[in-house]
Amino acid sequence: MIYVSLIVAFLASIILTPLVKRLAFRIGAVDAPNYRKVHARIMPRLGGLAIFGAFIIGFIFLKLTTGFESKYAFAILIAATIIVITGVIDDMREISAKAKMLGQLVAACIVVFVGGIQIEFINLPFEGTLSFGWLGIPITIIWIVGITNAINLIDGLDGLAAGVSTIALITIAAMAMIIGNGFVIAMASILAAATIGFLFFNFHPAKIFMGDTGALFLGFMISVFSLLGFKNITVIALIIPVIMLGVPISDTFFAIVRRLRMKKKWSDPDKSHLHHRLLDLGFSHRQTVLIIYGIAMIFGLMAIIFSMAKVWGAILLVTVILVAIELFVEVIGLAGKNYKPLLNLVRIFNK
Repeated sequence: MIYVSLIVAFLASIILTPLVKRLAFRIGAVDAPNYRKVHARIMPRLGGLAIFGAFIIGFIFLKLTTGFESKYAFAILIAATIIVITGVIDDMREISAKAKMLGQLVAACIVVFVGGIQIEFINLPFEGTLSFGWLGIPITIIWIVGITNAINLIDGLDGLAAGVSTIALITIAAMAMIIGNGFVIAMASILAAATIGFLFFNFHPAKIFMGDTGALFLGFMISVFSLLGFKNITVIALIIPVIMLGVPISDTFFAIVRRLRMKKKWSDPDKSHLHHRLLDLGFSHRQTVLIIYGIAMIFGLMAIIFSMAKVWGAILLVTVILVAIELFVEVIGLAGKNYKPLLNLVRIFNK
């Protein structure tokens, strides 16, 4: 019956998105072009509300037809609703970063304190256990808020955040199948179906943007699902969601590096994110989005391979991934045009 729920969520998204588009124009939830934006006309940006609505419809259908239950569902849905409300307000009025952060912290605290979702300990690779104790609470909250904002930061081109999120959700569902987590399989799959339906209207040339409503909601749900799938296990398994979310995490990390090197606030917006750099290199809008999709898929595949590797194989794979990311970042100038430590080191050895 889960497959029918996916179809229901997909069709609900197809139906709801045009309705949300009309609502966005009516209430003024629109995105005007400026020097940082790549679109040239006013666009509705409340699309995340359609994704949220379709997800809820798919979840309710699954629950009514199968009696699907989980001790985590109530807290996650309440917290997700707070995230969506925060996003809707921002899409309408462009609230401050502090106000958005407050909404995210409240939602994260509900997941931790009401839902009981928390990283409590991990089993070390060679022997022993590392218990986080009370530190598990801030670590979990930081993870949720960090991933929530990482998805928001890559939402700069038509279909980019929705596509990368869909790839991450499919990877999460695949990993959940490997470990037999039925709740994460169902929830991640339904959300992926809802997001795919939205992509019909969001891929270039987009008819509607997901806005902060969608980016924050997808980022929040991905952060929570990845926690549910990989908590309280090994160090190796804990790295899996980091690899799986390699595109938004690395883009966010190097954005912070870039801004610190330029002596700017880490939260200051700029036009040097991954998609901006690829556009500057001459790739078209669609080509840039498809390239990043491809990178996200590679990260997803690496996460699955990583989950099946032995300890030394996993360490080798992580090393290769980190070196590849660093080289790619230096080549395209993601951390700044003059940031090329690894390439400079290679040149020194070649002399």
